[in-house]
Amino acid sequence: MVGTPADRAEQVVADRPVGLLATKFHVPQPPPGCVPRERLGRRLEDSLGSELTLVSAPAGFGKTTLLAEWCRHRQQPVAWLSLDAGDNDPVRFWRCTVAALDHVRPGLSEQVAGQFGSPASIESLVTTVVNELTDEGVDGLLVLDDYHVIEAEPIHASLRFLLEHQPPALHIVLATRADPPLPLARLRAAGRLTEVRVADLAFEPSEAAELLGEAAGWQLDQDDVAELVARTEGWAAGLKLAGLSLPGQPDVARFVESFSGSHRYVLDYLAEEVLEQQSASLRGFLLETSVLDRLSGPLCDAVTGRSDGQQMLEAIEAANLFLAPLDEVRGWWRYHHLFADLLRARLQYQDPAKAVELHRRAAVWHHEHGHADDAVHHALAAGDDTWAARLIEVYMDEFLVRSEGATVQRWLAALPGELVASRPRLLLPRARIALLSGEVEGVEELLDTAERTASDVADEPYEPSIGRAASSSVNIATRIALDRAWLAGLRGDAEATTVYAEQARAALHEGEWMVEVLTRRLLALADWLRGRLPDAERAFAACSADFVRAGELMPSSWCSLYLGQIQCAQGRLDAAVETYQETLELTAPADRPALPAAGFAYVGMSEVAYQRNDLDRALDDATEGVRLCRNLANGQALAVGMATLARTRNAAGDQSGALDVLEEALRVRPGPTVTSLLNPVPALRARLLIAHGDVEAAAQWTSERGIGPDDEPTHSEEAAYLVLARVLLARDEPEQARGCWTGSTHPQSPAAGSAA
Repeated sequence: MVGTPADRAEQVVADRPVGLLATKFHVPQPPPGCVPRERLGRRLEDSLGSELTLVSAPAGFGKTTLLAEWCRHRQQPVAWLSLDAGDNDPVRFWRCTVAALDHVRPGLSEQVAGQFGSPASIESLVTTVVNELTDEGVDGLLVLDDYHVIEAEPIHASLRFLLEHQPPALHIVLATRADPPLPLARLRAAGRLTEVRVADLAFEPSEAAELLGEAAGWQLDQDDVAELVARTEGWAAGLKLAGLSLPGQPDVARFVESFSGSHRYVLDYLAEEVLEQQSASLRGFLLETSVLDRLSGPLCDAVTGRSDGQQMLEAIEAANLFLAPLDEVRGWWRYHHLFADLLRARLQYQDPAKAVELHRRAAVWHHEHGHADDAVHHALAAGDDTWAARLIEVYMDEFLVRSEGATVQRWLAALPGELVASRPRLLLPRARIALLSGEVEGVEELLDTAERTASDVADEPYEPSIGRAASSSVNIATRIALDRAWLAGLRGDAEATTVYAEQARAALHEGEWMVEVLTRRLLALADWLRGRLPDAERAFAACSADFVRAGELMPSSWCSLYLGQIQCAQGRLDAAVETYQETLELTAPADRPALPAAGFAYVGMSEVAYQRNDLDRALDDATEGVRLCRNLANGQALAVGMATLARTRNAAGDQSGALDVLEEALRVRPGPTVTSLLNPVPALRARLLIAHGDVEAAAQWTSERGIGPDDEPTHSEEAAYLVLARVLLARDEPEQARGCWTGSTHPQSPAAGSAA
């Protein structure tokens, strides 16, 4: 590898999974003057007899330095991950964690790459990780540094799951400023937890003497050392700053006696002393680069306007000024968090306008280098909300495709609400997420607002990072029409689905491949809603094939589920099995864990097995399908899977278990107004209520659904009309029931077959 240190660092970054900085996986090098903590090293070695080691203390107590020094002297492989606020996205957190675990189990990232289906897929992913590490008998450490930045409950839940199913040879270490919401009391009582806290990390006089000697360049009087330890309470950062300040003090004893107050007070005072000892050039560089969370020579040059960033960083590290390298090639560094906070506060006090400009320059550099999260962060810090909004629009599709929707939501939450409401491309992701889950309430209002504001941004250039062909947001008019068609389809309105899908097609521009296939998929849905099954079958098959050719397995599998259901409705069960098996060959190959997208196929296979009265197979496939579909944002697939699971349990005599499944399905998704063709759960629950003798509850449901015996039954609500027929039969009204029954034009469909 050739080039400058920053070039080499960028190459390391490029070799990592998309969006991950290599510095996050680097075990930090001990800073100059680092004092070995042998007693704590022995404590950490002893901790390997437990399952979790918690290193918990406020900033500046040397948590990271201690763990880094310990890890560097171990033969055991180490998976190190330095966390930051951006890791609160569950998918990003586990993408990073798995990449770190590659150091313990090489090839793990590739093995589980396809399982990052959505934030909900994490439990399935963690299960696979546990199985892989257990099967391989891997012996290693997983160190999560700065865990206190994690606030997302789904991440805490996934870590609790990992601790409950921890591979025997994997030891987990958390470094944090505050205790995480994990079952610490239970782990402590079971002897599964080792704790290293403030009292353990505090420097003893002998350790402090060595640290001060390294920093000050001479040996202090034993009494002075003891006094400093007492006044700092063994706080590593305070002792280190004292050591940096000592060379300029004419009276060491008086200087030591001046220490008083809280850690923050001491740090403020000493930082002022340390900064005043530096040259004006160096002080300016420190202040200007303090806006950066990570520093490299080229980035510092772009922010400061200087050309000596690399040399300055190396000089600052040599001067022991709280700068830590983040990689082996000295390409990236970071300031100690406390030191950075102080520098930023001083910069803001001295020249707030300068701070704004520095953040702006940082945003430009990060955007040019494809660091999306950093670019958005600095644009927001610069106070330029409109620019931040445009950056979010650029990266939005890329992050949604990577299932890092939580990051997009975090970005949007940082913007003023009125700004989001004025930019259609920021409204449309919210509509898309709601439609995927089947929650249709509120979507129309989002789309109306997006349509009203579309003309305001029509002339703005837009180049999505994912590319125009793969973007589903590149064409606002088409996206709005697609979502209106999708909404109409969920409501079972075939005519409106067709009208809006044709509007989307008319607004298409050349090269917009993704939205073109999505348009055809919605037209296929309209045919299905009308009962035009052969036309719908051909259209879904073509869309699925196009998605496969583009490597888009998730939408392809979704099309395959619909395709198989249509084939079942025509009585062609063998064709449906072939459709689902082809999907499984792509999403659940024999040598790899099943992708979440395989849930579509397992759900479909369970329906076929149920129709063939193979209840054992139906139960197995439905259970696996539901497990995988829980990992998807697609609520319809989960609803179909849970309905089949409930039917199978009921047929096997487990009526209570069937109702339990349906009650859960109703609580989860999709919404109750979704057509019964796409959400069979409410209709099936009503049928089971009739079987339990609660006819009136089922009748109330059909009334709320807005259907009656005098209506002309529609294909999209076939299951609901069959429930109505059962209600009428139970009320001894056979003639009216006959109208509902004979109105079912496809008696071999799953709904009709099950009712019969």
